[in-house]
Amino acid sequence: MIDIHCHPLSGVDDGAETFEVSVAMCKMAAADGITHIVATPHCNYKFDFQAEPSRQKLAELQAAVGDSPKLLLGCDFHLSYENIRRLIEQRGDFTINQTAYVLVELDDIFIPEQFDRVFYDIQAAGLIPILSHPERNPVFRRKPEKLYDWVTRGYLVQVTAQSYTGGFGREAQRLTETWLERNLIHFFASDAHDVKHRPPLLSPCYQKVAETRGREVADLLLVKNGTAVIEGRPLARGPEPVSAAAVKRRKRGWLSFLRP
Repeated sequence: MIDIHCHPLSGVDDGAETFEVSVAMCKMAAADGITHIVATPHCNYKFDFQAEPSRQKLAELQAAVGDSPKLLLGCDFHLSYENIRRLIEQRGDFTINQTAYVLVELDDIFIPEQFDRVFYDIQAAGLIPILSHPERNPVFRRKPEKLYDWVTRGYLVQVTAQSYTGGFGREAQRLTETWLERNLIHFFASDAHDVKHRPPLLSPCYQKVAETRGREVADLLLVKNGTAVIEGRPLARGPEPVSAAAVKRRKRGWLSFLRP
């Protein structure tokens, strides 16, 4: 499995508190079947992401854990007005493994209308935004159909694995289940910060997706799409997104079929 969102680097954000925890996170991930981890330090109002020091820390961690899992660098990029110019001008510092893919996080309070323009500018610069954990964002909880609008415009979506298995509460789990049914999710990732409360585990999520949607979908969301991202390739064509209106029509059709 490929984990495109994780915080194993110590001393750069609110992830691993010590180097020992960093090593323990990587060993836990490897034992879980994770072959590649993208370390994604925060770049927001609180944490100032610096690419070169992060690369040095990544190399030190790789040397300590050995060949598995393979560690790559990305960034948990907060889409603030201050950050947008940095992203466009220094794209190689913020993208996943220096590809065109960039993990982006929206504000927890509101999404300004002009952010549609921001996403357009990012795409026009040749970047591919991956929206991180919208199921945990209060804005998307109030306006869940917003995600369908963005996915149909070409944005990609990463959901936290623990959200699907119940680790972030019933509301996040319900949204994840709904969006998965409607083909609005492209990746599951750990967003791990430690080995206890937010561990780097993906296999429970993989197993649940395989049971509910089939192994082919589980492979797509936890292996194949992540592999395409770290290698800088286009994602394989997946199931088409389904609108809420289409779901309602489908349910009404089944109800009419079941009526005597």
